[in-house]
Amino acid sequence: MPALSNAKHEAFAQGMAQGMSASEAYVAAGYKESRSAASRLSTNVNIEARIAELIEQGAEKAQTSIERVLAEMSRLGFSDVRKAFTPGGALLPPSEWDEEFAAAVAGIEVVTRPTGERDEKDRPIIEHIHKIKLWDKNSALDKIAKHLGMFVDRIEHSGSVSVTIDRDDAKLL
Repeated sequence: MPALSNAKHEAFAQGMAQGMSASEAYVAAGYKESRSAASRLSTNVNIEARIAELIEQGAEKAQTSIERVLAEMSRLGFSDVRKAFTPGGALLPPSEWDEEFAAAVAGIEVVTRPTGERDEKDRPIIEHIHKIKLWDKNSALDKIAKHLGMFVDRIEHSGSVSVTIDRDDAKLL
């Protein structure tokens, strides 16, 4: 269903889909405050259909976002720095890193400095030092674990608590 042709009706439907009450959405759409008119408008078949469509679109976007965020956090949480090196220990060029590892890299610093030695053609030998910084694995794993419900927040209370037990509800074991 495309946007409603009446701009105020579309604004009203948008407001309702965002969680506003009918009265709030009615005023936000540009109407004068009237609870009864807002209530009547909210029962319009076309408006009800548009609200349902907007809510469904929002739910689809939210699901995509949740999946994408979890995928990105997984890249960080399960990254392996060994993917940056050849089997012999030489650093691979970043263009050869796989997508999973590349996403986990927060930054690269390359420092060049002369070693003080010279090659066979009397040119100075330059040393390259590469520093690779990865995003925080612990933070990513913690967020994934919380999303999966692996951690239970405990709340401890201290002090006195009074409990009333009704004799009719009490059972002896």
